[in-house]
Amino acid sequence: MSTNTGALVDETPNQQSHESDSLKANTEKDRTLGPFGYMSMWIGDGVNMGNMTLGASIIVLGVATLNAVQTFAAALIAIGIISAIFALNDRLGYRTGVPYVVQLRMSFGEKGTIISSLLRGVPAVIWYGIQSWIGATALNEIVKIASGGSIDNVAICFIILQSLQIVLSMFGFHAIKWVETVASVVLMLIIGFVAVVLLKDHSTVIADSWVRAEGSWGLPFFGFIMVFMGNYAAIFLSAADYSRELKSGISDKKRGLLYFLPITIAYGSVIVVGAMLATATGFTNPARALPALIDNTFITIFISAFIVFGSIAVNMVANIVSPTYVIQLFTKLDYKIAVIITGILGMVSFPWLLVQDSSAKGLDMFVLIYSAFLGPLVAILLVEYYLLRKQKVNVDKLYEKDGQFAGSNPAAFTAMLIGAAAAFSFVDLAWIIGFIVADISYILLSKYAFKGSRFKKDTIFENK
Repeated sequence: MSTNTGALVDETPNQQSHESDSLKANTEKDRTLGPFGYMSMWIGDGVNMGNMTLGASIIVLGVATLNAVQTFAAALIAIGIISAIFALNDRLGYRTGVPYVVQLRMSFGEKGTIISSLLRGVPAVIWYGIQSWIGATALNEIVKIASGGSIDNVAICFIILQSLQIVLSMFGFHAIKWVETVASVVLMLIIGFVAVVLLKDHSTVIADSWVRAEGSWGLPFFGFIMVFMGNYAAIFLSAADYSRELKSGISDKKRGLLYFLPITIAYGSVIVVGAMLATATGFTNPARALPALIDNTFITIFISAFIVFGSIAVNMVANIVSPTYVIQLFTKLDYKIAVIITGILGMVSFPWLLVQDSSAKGLDMFVLIYSAFLGPLVAILLVEYYLLRKQKVNVDKLYEKDGQFAGSNPAAFTAMLIGAAAAFSFVDLAWIIGFIVADISYILLSKYAFKGSRFKKDTIFENK
């Protein structure tokens, strides 16, 4: 049958038997998320301390780099681009049920997928550990207050929080659906409370220092669009991991809204509150700004609970699913075992060292290096699916061992490296530069330089 019609592919055990169950193409009965659950997932993912810090970064030493109008404009442009790429890159996963690591075979081949999948999996594991350590630090604050200061051990809180996340993640998207639904409500209530306090008590300074600020429509404006997009660059790269869990029957345009609406609500509100918070308090670090806003024991618990909930919500969506699939790709292990391994890797990634000020430069360099590959990777996936294959893919061939996709595709790797090199050359606009350069490079390389050595498209078209 043709995947171009939007129908789901049937699982064929003979052709997919060498895969772990969770890497096989999802059928309708395997899908766990309806529209509401899907939107809740993106709200839960978007409301966190990191995104609030991003909003606060607009304010530098009390001076706004962008004013309120420019901030809203940059955020909406970024969210619009994010939503469009999500809806484009999620289509193969939504229509056929394949995860990201299988989607990669279409462009990179089975062997080539080993390297390209690590560019999504390794950073996710690192951030899993970092987010968990930050959450554990906040959990320790709650424990200290509850115990009257007699218990103070971040390491134990880290082990407890990580163990909780591992157990929850073992239930897959069934757990994600309920965790993110609860988190989305709790976290948005917290953000709403902070916004009310800011507007009630600090509206004058916010208006003078941010709303009426001159700001810039130049490079800083476009730079912030890239920064706003950067927070989602890894997630929309692996969009198939999420869309394959969404119930069928939703048009491409409506799926676009399932990204745009929740990301606007969550990401937009957190960025705005972060900017207002930094303006009102003078602190760009929300963990310092929130206590300065309301200094009492209640607010300490309040902030700590926000951090804990935010860490779990982000990890459940962004930092656990994809690396678990990557581990299954390498090991063929059961999903639950792969989840445990992912959790252990997050624990032994030394997050307590990575969050130190002394490690900031090294961590920034790590982020810069892997981020440079994200734009080129998604460009290659989109070119392959839409331009080279015209959305016609025989999914069974993607799972066929020692078949069409057993090797690697030099055109994809070359385009990825060219795009990444371009991204390094223009750091402020790295994602879009890498995306465009890899886009053009992959088309030219596939049609001319590697025409005889890349995969033969006519052998995998489903209508052939």
